[in-house]
Amino acid sequence: MKQVSIRPVWTIQDPSGPVLPARLIELLVHVAETGSLLQAARQLAMSYRRAWDMVREGEAQFHAPLLAMERGRGSKLTPLGARLVWADKRIHARLRPVLESLSSELAQELGDALREAPAALRMQATHGFAIERLIERLSQDGLTLAVTYGSCAAAAAALREGKCDVIGMHIPLGPIQALALQTYAPWLKGLPLTLIDVATRRQGLMVRPGNPKAVLALADLARPNVRFINRQAGSGTRLLLEGLLRAQAVAPTEIAGFEHGEYTHAAVAAYVASGMADVGFGLETPARDFKLDFVPLATERYFLLCRDQLMSTPAMQTVLSVLREPRFLKSLAGLPGYDATGAGAVMPLSQAYPGLGDGLG
Repeated sequence: MKQVSIRPVWTIQDPSGPVLPARLIELLVHVAETGSLLQAARQLAMSYRRAWDMVREGEAQFHAPLLAMERGRGSKLTPLGARLVWADKRIHARLRPVLESLSSELAQELGDALREAPAALRMQATHGFAIERLIERLSQDGLTLAVTYGSCAAAAAALREGKCDVIGMHIPLGPIQALALQTYAPWLKGLPLTLIDVATRRQGLMVRPGNPKAVLALADLARPNVRFINRQAGSGTRLLLEGLLRAQAVAPTEIAGFEHGEYTHAAVAAYVASGMADVGFGLETPARDFKLDFVPLATERYFLLCRDQLMSTPAMQTVLSVLREPRFLKSLAGLPGYDATGAGAVMPLSQAYPGLGDGLG
């Protein structure tokens, strides 16, 4: 099956004026990372003169500087340049799972048109960093995958309806677990399913460096000076947060920004890091990636589910082999907040969660 990759490109222009140079935003992103226009130009395989001309063209269009150049001290983004870079990071963080799902769909369509063999495994999963690495590794090993990212509920429904072979989802540990099981039971209860552990992961509050608003608990979200960014309604993370708030008697209506939701953990982190919110709720990994502080509040179990009869297939045996491989486990150990100690453990869903083991057929 062909590999399809889709990357977002955004343009800026005045109604009747020139378009911002096509690679200027990319150049500014590299300047932010390297602190040098020269190094950024080298990374993009362009001449220093071309990079300098692009910056000047952009500054002429905005009528404002994008870079501050200091002899011997490299290049520094101006507030406007930094705003453009953060906008680009938010775009990529928000769209990445959507574009990966669309890429997989297009690859399948091309495969059908070319009469290639179908994907060995159809997977639908809620997005996370361990599952992302697992999918990447399986693809590198030659296993053809058709991947769709979405909510836990959508994945569970797809599995019951036979629209996918395996799903990736997460269930919180502790008292909120019952709420999650009740939510997903209509799709999972009574099915002959096998659970394969991937990792546990920590969810909590993402706050700006130094935690300037001193947000240390969920009750602090209700303070009038705290701006919050949520995950989208219907996501497993939103469900977890709502359960935690209910347990602590914190009303969502008291939280400024509660109804504003982003579609990925990374997008929440980027939103906070760019200064558009004081705090968000999500995974520790993107919080650390965006240099944010993190207040852990809950631990979740991320796992795969498939019908029992699929376990003996070569595709699922490949999945198990990768999950148990020391080199892969080491890669997961590098993800902040993740613990893959039990990766590759297999058990019936009815054993892991007895309440899902009987009832519907």
